[in-house]
Amino acid sequence: MAQNSLEDVFGTLRRRPDVEAPNLQAWDATDRLLLEAAAGIVTPESQVAVIGDRYGALTLGALRSLGIHRVRVHQDPITGERALRNNAEALGPGAGGASLPGAGGDRGFAQLPLGEELLSDADTVLLQLPRTLAELEEIADAVARHAAPGAVLLAGGRVKHMSLGMNAVLERHFRSVQPQLARQKSRIILARDAKASPAPEPGPAVEHIAELNLDVAAHGAAFAGPRLDIGTRFLLTFLAEMPAARHAIDLGCGTGILAAMYARHNPGSAVTATDQSAAAVASALATARANGLADRIAVLQDDAMSTLPAGSADLILLNPPFHLGASVHAGAGIKLFEAAARVLAPGGELWTVFNRHLHYLPSLDSLVGPTTVKGQNPKFTVAVSRRRPVP
Repeated sequence: MAQNSLEDVFGTLRRRPDVEAPNLQAWDATDRLLLEAAAGIVTPESQVAVIGDRYGALTLGALRSLGIHRVRVHQDPITGERALRNNAEALGPGAGGASLPGAGGDRGFAQLPLGEELLSDADTVLLQLPRTLAELEEIADAVARHAAPGAVLLAGGRVKHMSLGMNAVLERHFRSVQPQLARQKSRIILARDAKASPAPEPGPAVEHIAELNLDVAAHGAAFAGPRLDIGTRFLLTFLAEMPAARHAIDLGCGTGILAAMYARHNPGSAVTATDQSAAAVASALATARANGLADRIAVLQDDAMSTLPAGSADLILLNPPFHLGASVHAGAGIKLFEAAARVLAPGGELWTVFNRHLHYLPSLDSLVGPTTVKGQNPKFTVAVSRRRPVP
């Protein structure tokens, strides 16, 4: 492995446009461990696919240090896709940026959805293990189904986030699953000899939520899966008090429950469900279709509504995350409050539900406008912020 080249990559990586802070970095020891393991397998002729690359460490590290010329990569969040492109540009020639998707050339990376185009003929797959078994199930099925016969899957993660359940998922799709020795608090699982599956390619999981009379669809990476998380449940108790908006947005929509319930309750409103996650927007679209609402709800993968015009919404519903990866960090919520302030029309309302221990009220008041608490229970606060007039 070209160690100096790898250090150049890691030393240059940034998280932008995702939240940046001194305690948040753009790579971890698992990235290094995966690339070191791949160095013993990959040849210049290898067809390499990368899944779950957070900010480009695996993709750009592979191009710089493994002697290969092309990588296909799937990243669920759009922030990860954009960070990879930003980091490739910062690294310059040889980093992969010279051959961005659609740019031509024979060196670089192609960003693709999880599926056949990503994995066809791939003989080596590098995976940053996801946090949920449902997402790992989708990934393992896709690799076993579409990668080259004899392909090797190197799946790595931080030991504290790994479980025996991950081994069990991989064993359903591969005959050989070998956990490797841990190093720097990270571990790799080597899986090979895929099992052929005669079943059709699986779609999203769908469950009926009786209390809402709603069918919810969820791909593996979607937050909360096909269930109703308790924050969304509490926010929905105020549905009848929410204004009938010309344009309402479910920001960070997940599986689209808020969008679907609002659209059902307000048939005259145009509704947009948006999330940074490709799996989330696909799930929200599937939820809308399952409930006969597809003509009422537009879905959009975006980073904090960056492509929506300023002042274009009258109502935004938000159940913000308070984790960035494995870290508890207020920056994720603050970024969405700032985005809501830009996209709301003057007088428009932001309805937010958040854990009571988070001190979001002053931020909502200063970033969006006058904020009142609509309700609290032992775990959550629901607040309404009215967008102040633009000076």
